[in-house]
Amino acid sequence: MLIWISFFVAIISLLIIARKNLWLGLTVGALVLGLFNLKLPILIKTIILTLTDPEVLLLATAVGTIPLIGGMLQTSGLLNDLVNNLQVKRKVFLGFSPAFMGLLPLPGGALLSAPMLRKAGDDIGGDAYAAINVWFRHILIMIYPLGSLLACSKMAQLDLYKNLIYIFPIFLIFFLIGYIFLLHRIDGKMPSPHKINYLKLIRPIIIIIAAPIVHILISRSGLKDELSLLIGIGVALTLVILIGKITFKQAISIIKIMKPWKFFLIIIGIFLFLYIFENSDISSEIAKAVFSFQFLVVVLAAFLGFVTGRIQLPVSILLPIFLSKYSTSLLTPPVFALMYSSVFVGYMISPVHPCVSISVEYFKSNFKSFVRKLILPALLCLILLYLASFFFLGVN
Repeated sequence: MLIWISFFVAIISLLIIARKNLWLGLTVGALVLGLFNLKLPILIKTIILTLTDPEVLLLATAVGTIPLIGGMLQTSGLLNDLVNNLQVKRKVFLGFSPAFMGLLPLPGGALLSAPMLRKAGDDIGGDAYAAINVWFRHILIMIYPLGSLLACSKMAQLDLYKNLIYIFPIFLIFFLIGYIFLLHRIDGKMPSPHKINYLKLIRPIIIIIAAPIVHILISRSGLKDELSLLIGIGVALTLVILIGKITFKQAISIIKIMKPWKFFLIIIGIFLFLYIFENSDISSEIAKAVFSFQFLVVVLAAFLGFVTGRIQLPVSILLPIFLSKYSTSLLTPPVFALMYSSVFVGYMISPVHPCVSISVEYFKSNFKSFVRKLILPALLCLILLYLASFFFLGVN
């Protein structure tokens, strides 16, 4: 009982403090969790390991650098060039911009699409912008075969592309729900003051895709993933400085405006929470509870996605629970698709999901307002998944 109480106290503390200061909320929530569930020497060791973990520090540095690219794209006018030459309806632009980055998943990549969304106008509001940025960026990651789906399929020992066959219809439904709730009522076209200038259209696109392309190419060579990510972001930063002709004075001004240290600290806070969660007995306590098939695959999956802000971690917790309670033969691609998609719904609205955190921070919103925008589409997605689970699983 103490473990569950400490867990809920930690989550409540996180949510309350995060309304004013996100990284501090994450840190306090993690410390509350640790003080209740870990011996002091283990807690101190976990904190030290988090703060000295090269992978965490590299990722935090990379994510902290990303907003500088967005700021420089805006300051140099390259972002205006892209927007002015995307002569489409505003709703198409708002769906395309974050989805474009979602095609090449990049940690913290929501910070690249965020400045683009601003160009659609001030009438939409920061809460809506944050919700659109998160929903449409990640909706394509659901079916990206070289992202989290690959690792999760391997954990489940299932064929990646068989899983994809069942996940794709779910993706289409999620996309439609997002469109209805977030984009349907947005009217008007993006500014189109002149004919399309393809050079001005392509240059910012090259800068934006440079980071994920370099990241993917270098990481495949065997270099540490976080280091290859930082190199990729460094390449994109160099390109925007050179192509955008950013001066030293402009760079200093952009640093002051974008406050990259905030995003660095958010990543540190997220991993501190995750590492303490992993070292506690919470996951084992969850495993002891009695679940129905549907509750385990849909409700618990979404809950774990929400509290961890990750995809692989919840799946790694769920699979042993599932296999210990049910036969291996019942872990089929349709069942996996439901579990994976449910985790995804929780993940997309999690306060410890980096893209949620940084989108809320960038658009000067707050988590409560963000959730108000996405709670109905998220619940509708979960209800449909829950109902589908009876069809696929056939077990009460």
